[in-house]
Amino acid sequence: MTDAPTDDLGTLDQRDGRWALTFVRRSPHPVEKVWRAITEPEHLAVWFPTTIDGDRTAGAPLSFSFPQPEAPPMEGEVLVFDPFERFEFRWGDEVVAIELSPLDDGGCELRLVNRFDEVGKAARDAAGWHACIDRLMCDLDDAEWPWGPDGRWQVLHAEYVDHLGPEASVIGPPDWHPASA
Repeated sequence: MTDAPTDDLGTLDQRDGRWALTFVRRSPHPVEKVWRAITEPEHLAVWFPTTIDGDRTAGAPLSFSFPQPEAPPMEGEVLVFDPFERFEFRWGDEVVAIELSPLDDGGCELRLVNRFDEVGKAARDAAGWHACIDRLMCDLDDAEWPWGPDGRWQVLHAEYVDHLGPEASVIGPPDWHPASA
């Protein structure tokens, strides 16, 4: 894979007073396989930026831990858990919703929406979620991840700064993030 421009950039809009980044991807894999990849710890470890500890039932508390020891853990809660359709949770002060819809060809469409308050971090977070979804799709395909730990984020961040504009690009990675060095 190359560093060519990306055709499937996420979108940013405002909903109910919060900002929302939305990513849509089609996968040739059935809903059941993708559902396991977005809900089971051994699969989440491949693509999600933190561990997610807690029961997968609506109302259950969650805790999130980043692999970097400098990164503070976060608390959250399962908001919706509808198997094979929707996993929505509060992640710190943000909300992440992942929805799956079956396609006629046996694959599925994945929609990830991240809702948050601070527009200035949209490019940073868009690059992060985009890279996570790329890694998820790579894992579903049983393919090797072709980028280094933050190589994909670096390329995508530059694209999202251009795509989302200066207002959405004023907050960079946190101090503990490798890309901030």
